[in-house]
Amino acid sequence: MTKYAITGSTGHFGQNALKKLVELVPATDIVALARNTQKAQAIVPEGVEVRLGDYNDVGQLTESLQGIDKLLFISSQPGGEVSRATQHENVVTAAKNAKVKYIAYTSFPHADTATAPLAEDHQMTEKLIKESGIDYSFLRNNWYLENEADSLKNAATQGLVYSAAGKVGWALESEYSEAAALVLAQTNPKKIYEFAGKSRTYQDLAAALKVKAMKLSDSEYSQVLQKAGMDEGTIQVILSIQDLITQGNLAEDTNDLPEVLGRELTPLSEALETIVGK
Repeated sequence: MTKYAITGSTGHFGQNALKKLVELVPATDIVALARNTQKAQAIVPEGVEVRLGDYNDVGQLTESLQGIDKLLFISSQPGGEVSRATQHENVVTAAKNAKVKYIAYTSFPHADTATAPLAEDHQMTEKLIKESGIDYSFLRNNWYLENEADSLKNAATQGLVYSAAGKVGWALESEYSEAAALVLAQTNPKKIYEFAGKSRTYQDLAAALKVKAMKLSDSEYSQVLQKAGMDEGTIQVILSIQDLITQGNLAEDTNDLPEVLGRELTPLSEALETIVGK
């Protein structure tokens, strides 16, 4: 019997990965790791065991990972009281201590060659996993279409505004998370998956929404974001992502995602409707 675990099980990615995994393996063979176990117990599929999973606590993580063979390690969000680098090191250390046999880790596009600051924690984590001796797959996820939710929802009234000129391999978060569960359940997964949708521009998104696309300078885009009520820290993060796109860091040419899913990705117009309609 193989025992599976998923970190961050109360987040959108973790919840969807759990839903898919219970279709592939018995629910009683799955452990959902979460900081808030009460919340997790209320939402995980029936039969799934819930254990504490705080990225800040190596000892507790080591205990929770006892008996786990295969772990889906969902990367944490940056900007917390404890750095993401430290959190990720804690997870890898705990997995090694608990003798976990395999880790599928959600990483950054082309993390081995990426020069973007956002890639640094992922590069470190991939290195730690390799050095741990644990078997692994790196799920190098491109960009979630949901990351554009606010601008997409505003597009109907003001057009789709942006500052980046490059292409992005957008796909729905649900498609990335479903693929993660499928990889976790595989017998002989690949070491590296470059998960992405077809590379598209903001003009492509606007055309699918049937709205006007307007490219702004960084300063003009910053003013738009300020008027939308965003704080300076958030604006700088958004601008840094726009720079990532302009520099070509998120352009992609891979079929890994549809191949793992065993189907074509959701058509762009339909995918956008799921976001704008929420």
